[in-house]
Amino acid sequence: MNYPKAFDDLVECFKRLPGIGGKSAERLAYHVLSMDKEHVQEFASVLSTFQDKIHYCKICGHICEGDTCDICNDPTRDHSTICVVESPKDVFAMEKVKEYHGLYHVLHGTISIIDGKTMDDLNIQSLFNRLDDQIKEVIIATNPTREGETTALFLSKLLNKKNITTSRIANGLPIGSNIDYADELTLLKSLEGRKKM
Repeated sequence: MNYPKAFDDLVECFKRLPGIGGKSAERLAYHVLSMDKEHVQEFASVLSTFQDKIHYCKICGHICEGDTCDICNDPTRDHSTICVVESPKDVFAMEKVKEYHGLYHVLHGTISIIDGKTMDDLNIQSLFNRLDDQIKEVIIATNPTREGETTALFLSKLLNKKNITTSRIANGLPIGSNIDYADELTLLKSLEGRKKM
């Protein structure tokens, strides 16, 4: 027996989301079916206007509802430091730490030969447009993947030509893990990123 077409259509829509397979999509559709009508209408309204309301900051590339984000507009931030990240999700992750008070720059991806992504596909040129005498340090905080490391290396070479201090976030063993479960690259990065106690 087949599902009704409207149910199937909703399942197909949910399956387009990352990490949602057929079974999860069906569970979500059943949940929507059991929701109060006003909650479904609110969900539909928010979803239908989401892309019209959310933009990328024209300065750093982070998400915002206006032309520029709250971080770029905040005069209390350290405007001499820029932390370069891959996606807006990374900005939120860094902000949870509450230790970094500088600015950000979102690349919207990494250099990936397999996916055909080059530096021209990333938000790199606008980073260099921001580098004036006020910027003293650029922290590269791309993920410790092959693509993230390639992007970090590429950026550091370009930034070294600008005479700006460039640093890379440390990589290594996460808190609570065991050394014997770590792979060789993680252990190598842990040793390279060691600091004096």
